[in-house]
Amino acid sequence: MAASSNSSLSGSSVSSDAEEYQPPIWKSYLYQLQQEAPRPKRIICPGEVENRPKYYGREFHGIISREQADELLGGVEGAYILRESQRQPGCYTLALRFGNQTLNYRLFYDGKHFVGEKRFESIHDLVTDGLITLYVETKASEYISKMTTNPIYEHIGYATLLREKVSRRLSRSKNESRKTSVANEEHTAVEKISSLVRRAALTHNDNHFNYEKTHNFKVHTFRGPHWCEYCANFMWGLIAQGVRCSDCGLNVHKQCSKHVPNDCQPDLKRIKKVYCCDLTTLVKAHNTQRPMVVDICIREIEARGLKSEGLYRVSGFTEHIEDVKMAFDRDGEKADISANIYPDINIITGALKLYFRDLPIPVITYDTYPKFIEAAKISNADERLEAVHEVLMLLPPAHYETLRYLMIHLKKVTLNEKDNFMNAENLGIVFGPTLMRSPEDSTLTTLQDMRYQKLIVQILIENEDVLF
Repeated sequence: MAASSNSSLSGSSVSSDAEEYQPPIWKSYLYQLQQEAPRPKRIICPGEVENRPKYYGREFHGIISREQADELLGGVEGAYILRESQRQPGCYTLALRFGNQTLNYRLFYDGKHFVGEKRFESIHDLVTDGLITLYVETKASEYISKMTTNPIYEHIGYATLLREKVSRRLSRSKNESRKTSVANEEHTAVEKISSLVRRAALTHNDNHFNYEKTHNFKVHTFRGPHWCEYCANFMWGLIAQGVRCSDCGLNVHKQCSKHVPNDCQPDLKRIKKVYCCDLTTLVKAHNTQRPMVVDICIREIEARGLKSEGLYRVSGFTEHIEDVKMAFDRDGEKADISANIYPDINIITGALKLYFRDLPIPVITYDTYPKFIEAAKISNADERLEAVHEVLMLLPPAHYETLRYLMIHLKKVTLNEKDNFMNAENLGIVFGPTLMRSPEDSTLTTLQDMRYQKLIVQILIENEDVLF
């Protein structure tokens, strides 16, 4: 059975509050079709079959031909048997009756049963999902091909309804402390509303930093009926009916995911940690311009460490740096990194450098890395500076803002060189490989690029007032 057109991505259960809010916009046609789909009818082999695989049941009929299988199915819609191939012993086939013909599918088992992308616990589930997929996609092929043409996602009237819903919910929190961040307020007041409702509220919140972010879609199995939050159509099938964004919870068809704008608004309750989290995801989840780790660490360093000898070059104790990392992962912006807890400023600088090293996408992204290296190779200083500036403009906004803020800080470090002995070149040696990583996982490339990495960071520090 051809894998369902929406069999590669994912979603989640709708909360009771989300179900409470069901405007008459969800389209029921595909749901009705799923209800009409033929039910599986297992044709049992009357005798015991020798060498039957232990993971197949009485629906296995041994080595028989296609013609014999067709005869056994008897023209009954949804009837199925399993057989071993006459031409290729040890290979197994699912013979399924659908649309007045017998369809044959090569059947595989690796702990779960499958004929395509989806994996099933039982043959019955595989056949049930196959019949639904075949029926829906046969009956509604033209309808499905046009699902994305008039999405509710961009429907102004619908967005207005969603905002009103959120406004009513947020009004219940007026007596709570107004010092909480937008992200925390949203978390407490709107935590049970669907991702579409959350996004409508956050998109129209003037305090939310409008960094563009792609959705992090993953295949998902929905328990119970689910509708696509892009096209408003039912997500058909038994498992892996669609995809869900693991950062904001948006649930859509696989084919609809290709049309969703890059407007992911990460939900704090889905962000499990601070370190190793995508930079843009973190700042959008916390509604900040930059990662809070960067702000808090730099604030602490500038308050008590700018004159510290070998700042950023001298390492702090690894176990204490790990403690700081765990504090941020556990407590977020409430993490205590004061001198009372960590008197050695090198622990804080180490934690900041570790944050940058742990980013899945470096501050200077993989996409821009080769362009920065090429810019560094330009011999004419003015042309090189212009080239660096042009590449800076290609950075994602959150990455650009973080780099800008860091360079302003590092410039302050160099202004205290007579005490800390750290000039722009020294800092370039430290931060080059921390902020830049080659997309090629090659030791040779890394070694060849080190001097250019150092030079780029040095240029950024020395010219931060011009470049940013």
